[in-house]
Amino acid sequence: MGVIRSVVSGTGSYLPERILTNKELEKKVDTSDEWIVERTGIKQRHIASETEVTSDLAVKAAIKALESANLAATDIDLIVVATSTADQTFPSTATTVQFKLGNTNGAAFDVQAVCSGFVYALTVADNFIKAGQSKHALVIGAETFSRILDWEDRTTCVLFGDGAGAVVLSAHNGAGNNNDRGILASRIHSDGTYNDLLYVDGGVSSTGTIGFLRMKGKEVFRHAVVKLAGVIGEVLEDSNMTSENIDWIVPHQANKRILDGTARKLQIDPEKVIVTVDKHANTSAASIPLALDEAVRDGRITKGQVVILEAMGGGFTWGACLLRW
Repeated sequence: MGVIRSVVSGTGSYLPERILTNKELEKKVDTSDEWIVERTGIKQRHIASETEVTSDLAVKAAIKALESANLAATDIDLIVVATSTADQTFPSTATTVQFKLGNTNGAAFDVQAVCSGFVYALTVADNFIKAGQSKHALVIGAETFSRILDWEDRTTCVLFGDGAGAVVLSAHNGAGNNNDRGILASRIHSDGTYNDLLYVDGGVSSTGTIGFLRMKGKEVFRHAVVKLAGVIGEVLEDSNMTSENIDWIVPHQANKRILDGTARKLQIDPEKVIVTVDKHANTSAASIPLALDEAVRDGRITKGQVVILEAMGGGFTWGACLLRW
């Protein structure tokens, strides 16, 4: 019996021009390049200019994804933007992206799940496609996290950067087995118990301010490895696969030690893990599509390979998608 599958038909990304290195941060806060690299693997990050907002980054990534898919903006009938740093309180950044792309078809809305946002958004778009409500969906992760950083807090300001990545999901007919191309399984979770471990200390209805990002890094690290390994196991089981079937893992780029720890727990060769955290730092919802686009364009990810996307973020939220390229 045939099924509808959501196949990635195009990828794109955008990074702001300004690069902020660890050496430059040494002049701003009490830290060092050696300390940052040893504990996180981060060497630099991109910072949006004063004139750039999140939708600007999203649009530039979206245009590249549309070109890659050989589609026009008017072919898109669904836009889902994953972001925690929206242009405005409302309307959604997705509707701004829709306007800037010259699209008036279908629906556009944001998904807010912090660093897990892209996996959440991809899962939402996949369900629209499987339900027959969308034919071509544009899924974007875009962030200007530099706007919510306390640049005097050395434990957090060194970790994050700005950027955007996008994919086009297109409906294709599949046979209904794990040899199909497209998204084969996805799982998303949340547990609000852990709110105080990773959050922003501001909000519209609480303080009336944007606030700054706050994090208890050791606790987040401890939970991340366990929860990410667990959700990867879930999508493998759902797809009747094992870790031996995995060609690539494209993880949320939070910390090199988390990436290494997850690979060890799953007994997966670290060479199968796509790593961009050294160049981009943690770009929250943008990190997975940024890394994915890089690995597709440099030829590492090729048609027919099994790819897992996974992330954990504030909330806590976490999830994974398994797809055949």
